[in-house]
Amino acid sequence: MQPVTVRCRAPEGARAAEVLVEVHVGPGLPGLSVVGLVETAVRESRDRVKAALQNSGFAMPDRHIVVSLAPADLPKSGSRYDLPIAIGILCASQQLPADKLQHCELTGELSLAGELRSVPGLLPVAMGALSAGRQIVVPAAAAAEVGLLRDERVRLADSLAAVTAWLSDAAELPAAEPLAMSTRATLPDLSDISGQPAARRALEIAAAGGHHLLMSGPPGTGKSMLARRLPGILPPPDHATALASAVLYSLKGIAPRHWPDPRTPPFRAPHHTASAVALAGGGSIPRPGELSLAHNGVLFLDELPEFGRHVLEVLREPLETGSISIARSHRSVTFPAHTQLIAAMNPCPCGYLGDPLHACRCTPDRIRRYREKLSGPFLDRIDIGLNVAREPPALFDTPVAECSASVRERVCRMRDLALAERGKLNAALDNRDLQQYARPDLEGRKLLRQAAEQMGLSHRACNRTLRVARTVADMRDSTSVRAAHVAEALSLRPRLDE
Repeated sequence: MQPVTVRCRAPEGARAAEVLVEVHVGPGLPGLSVVGLVETAVRESRDRVKAALQNSGFAMPDRHIVVSLAPADLPKSGSRYDLPIAIGILCASQQLPADKLQHCELTGELSLAGELRSVPGLLPVAMGALSAGRQIVVPAAAAAEVGLLRDERVRLADSLAAVTAWLSDAAELPAAEPLAMSTRATLPDLSDISGQPAARRALEIAAAGGHHLLMSGPPGTGKSMLARRLPGILPPPDHATALASAVLYSLKGIAPRHWPDPRTPPFRAPHHTASAVALAGGGSIPRPGELSLAHNGVLFLDELPEFGRHVLEVLREPLETGSISIARSHRSVTFPAHTQLIAAMNPCPCGYLGDPLHACRCTPDRIRRYREKLSGPFLDRIDIGLNVAREPPALFDTPVAECSASVRERVCRMRDLALAERGKLNAALDNRDLQQYARPDLEGRKLLRQAAEQMGLSHRACNRTLRVARTVADMRDSTSVRAAHVAEALSLRPRLDE
């Protein structure tokens, strides 16, 4: 008998590599062996497939079966190969026609009764199959997940028997229906925050330019409230952007009901006890962390100095490059991490340094140790720093503040302007872009030079100041960067020595 090839895919970073499941049924002692750099869950598929075939009304061939997963140097893990192996065995033993296998891909875990179960990472797997011009059969339990693709070539099956009936042209498999959207998720609104004009201004600048932001201030000044309202003033993602974010949730194995609304930017707020792996991603089978789950959205780190210093240091490179690479002995994968970081912290361990209403109980040495948890290179990656001061309570005396919708309209206009003129947000401008689009006038250059000498700014910090200045200039409808724009950007530099 000739070997039969069934196509499927293995997630590899944010993409899915094609895997050929080659099945040969030949003479020899009865048995089933699986080769091709497979891990334990794949080897265990032998028993699941055997039981599923028998309970679905098929006979397990009483011959020697060899299953090869190619390419042999690509690690294979998980139970996603159950369905391709079972179909390969049926076709190789001539219990099932193999005509459709050339134009389709299969994936899914089999129960002992022959039911088809969902597996993590189905969204990038389905996208890979569609980009190759093939149909793909996925478990019906993943209907909500693959419904984001809006493609009729994605077929749903709830059992091995349903797949075999489809391959035999005895029945049809339903196509995945586009995901039905309910009303847009209600996001916290900026109108809930009274006062704090400087903080609102800094938040709008950060949103318009895509800048990282660090807020410092006593407890109860509104730092967390401001951070949680940033997604509401960001532009809603388009379908491609939402799909890129959903891929990472799929790889993580998070159920679609827990995914962010595709019409709003992702917002992740991990607890300060999170480990480096939880934040950056990793594991024996590399999966995305909180940093990547916030891709195209916001990562909010509250109580920033309470995170382990080594955890924060992991963020330094991804904040600069927009991606994170995870190396393991058998593989190296890269996850996207184009994330806007928003962080909040107290000025000291007790939280009341500089607060006019409460006396600080911290010694200078304790304050120094607290602030040293944030390294200079880490702070250098943050564009905007803001001291959120306490304001007198005036819950019913102040007029209703500007709502998120009107601020979002201005932010969208600023972002559209940057993308049309420069092809990227201001936070992503490189050295050449800064020379072309953000070169200050003579007074601005003089001011920046003096500030660099007096404040000890690094070359990276100066560049980040110019990026913020470019955003300030855009918000003031100025085609050039002037001294006033540089001055405002310098006033927003993160400093913990005050």
